[in-house]
Amino acid sequence: MPNSTIDNVSRAAFDERKAYVPQEEKGQAFFDDGREIELLHFVYGHPSIEEIRGSPENVLKAIDEYARTKKYLMNVGADKGNIVTDLIGEVKPQVMVELGGYIGYSALLFGDAVRKAGGKRYFSLERNPEFGAVIASLADLAGLSDIVKVIVGSSADSIKRLHAQGSLEHIDLMFLDHYKPAYTSDLKLCEHLNLVTPGTVLAADNVIKPGNPPYLEYVRSSVEEKRKAASAKQSNGIDVKSAFGRNADQYKEREGEEKINTEIKGNPNLVYESKLVNSYEPTGEPDGVEITRCTGVAE
Repeated sequence: MPNSTIDNVSRAAFDERKAYVPQEEKGQAFFDDGREIELLHFVYGHPSIEEIRGSPENVLKAIDEYARTKKYLMNVGADKGNIVTDLIGEVKPQVMVELGGYIGYSALLFGDAVRKAGGKRYFSLERNPEFGAVIASLADLAGLSDIVKVIVGSSADSIKRLHAQGSLEHIDLMFLDHYKPAYTSDLKLCEHLNLVTPGTVLAADNVIKPGNPPYLEYVRSSVEEKRKAASAKQSNGIDVKSAFGRNADQYKEREGEEKINTEIKGNPNLVYESKLVNSYEPTGEPDGVEITRCTGVAE
């Protein structure tokens, strides 16, 4: 597959006029404090609700309006979102999976792009059942229920269940935006289940803010480096606290301790080409999306 121009694109300066309100300070809640349900009331009570119905673009505009005028929402946002929609137009995935759906911004933006590209299914995997309900409601409002399928549960359990049911046989494009320590272990699980093969493309959010060094190390490693790690029986276990700081516990109070599978080794023979595309959080803070292409299998 030829590389897209997005691999080396230089992002323009952030347009401050579209910035979300700032994320709350350290120690203050910035999600799961009722704002997600408040967002639903805002959208469904919007003066332009009839123009919003059936329009993914207008639903997204209403979500952005809330986040710019009311409270911060941890969405991918338009800048980073455009990187992925460009990728969808290039890859034309039949099946796309996102890990971490939150309130559905990415599911609406990318699900609409997948449908326009001729795709069949967009799986949105979300651990929090309330967030899952918000995604489903907004997807229905946007007229995307035919393509966006919301799966509630832990990402690893949901992947294994969908695979066992025969609902997920291959991933053409995957967007990772969930619990940061699970990026690497979930990718290795998908490798193990043969869901990721040559031609699969990965897009990982938040690799700068808050950052994800273990994931970047893995997708940027050579086959030889991965084989060496596997033969040395290195586990997927990492010091989550030291690698991810306060972000390690951001879901713990409500959802409980996230369990990371430390045994699955994945497929170290898969060849990846991985590059960072710099961009911005919807607040204007610098961030980036790591685009990783599986290009082959080493002998």
